[in-house]
Amino acid sequence: MQIVKREGASVKQLVIIRLIAIMAAIIVSSVFIVFLGYDPIRVYINIISGALGSNIRFRSTLLEMVPLVITSLGILVAFKMKFWNIGGEGQILMGAFAATYIALFADWVPKYLVLPVMFIVGFIAGGLWGLIPAFFKAKFGANETIMTLMLNYIATQWVTYLQYGPWRDPNLKGFAKIANFPDHALLPKLFGIHIGFYLSLILVAVISWFLRKTKRGFEIAVVGESVSTARYAGMDISRIIITTMLLSGGLCGITGVIQAAGVNKTLTMNVSSGYGFTAVITTYLSGLSAPRVLVVSFLFAILLQGGSYIQSALQIPQAAADVLQGMILFCALGSEFFARYKVRFAKKNSVSSEVK
Repeated sequence: MQIVKREGASVKQLVIIRLIAIMAAIIVSSVFIVFLGYDPIRVYINIISGALGSNIRFRSTLLEMVPLVITSLGILVAFKMKFWNIGGEGQILMGAFAATYIALFADWVPKYLVLPVMFIVGFIAGGLWGLIPAFFKAKFGANETIMTLMLNYIATQWVTYLQYGPWRDPNLKGFAKIANFPDHALLPKLFGIHIGFYLSLILVAVISWFLRKTKRGFEIAVVGESVSTARYAGMDISRIIITTMLLSGGLCGITGVIQAAGVNKTLTMNVSSGYGFTAVITTYLSGLSAPRVLVVSFLFAILLQGGSYIQSALQIPQAAADVLQGMILFCALGSEFFARYKVRFAKKNSVSSEVK
């Protein structure tokens, strides 16, 4: 059995593969739901209803989508260069950390400038956190997957230290919590949704334009396709890696600012909520396309929001809801694999002749 890259797949083939994946997801998850003692049709209806069934639920789904979109854009930029940035969690936390400092402790910043400064320092902090593995990758060839992953835990422990230590609110006796942001440091709302949602739409357009129309976007694509080709063309590989990761980490840092100032209204060690890891999946499913990131993130937000709803509406345990989400996601990832690769079975005699 051989796995070979699928060349020139037609639209019909891709549609058939994805339809098979949808059917497989329905069948596998239905068996699991029946095993739990529930009606699959009722569960599916409640998932859709829980995500889209009312204005409040729809807004909640959009809010769930925002961090997925922006973090996915950050990871997409790195993945386009074949730099495997698994450090979105840490970059989100460091962006939120920097924004929290401005919101709570930077009295020298005028109130009307607090939010813009929060976004600026959040972008810088996330970018610098992404710069660390980029530097070691560019200069010493270090494994970026391991480095970005380990930096997640350092960022988590740093925020935990602040929450239980020097930034702990003394007015909340017995609770390890950082004080809430003042009103001027919270994201304003437009049509019932904080402005982070509209910023995510703008960033989708900007990153799409950046990757398709700019020289730097072209350089990122060339480095991702072949480092040797980029070097032969006279490109500065180290500079491209470092600046790209500044952008990648910076976008994830913006997610941290939005979650801290628009959702949590303070800094906690859970401000990233796993979005850095989830965005790796949404980025992969989008095929490294910024517009598709928007669609995939919205569908994934429906799954997350609907999964949370059925826990209360149908009394389905959280672990079971997570397993259900995982089954559906596994089928989706499988469809992407078979859209890019195909399995070829060789006859025993031909294999034997090849060995000889």
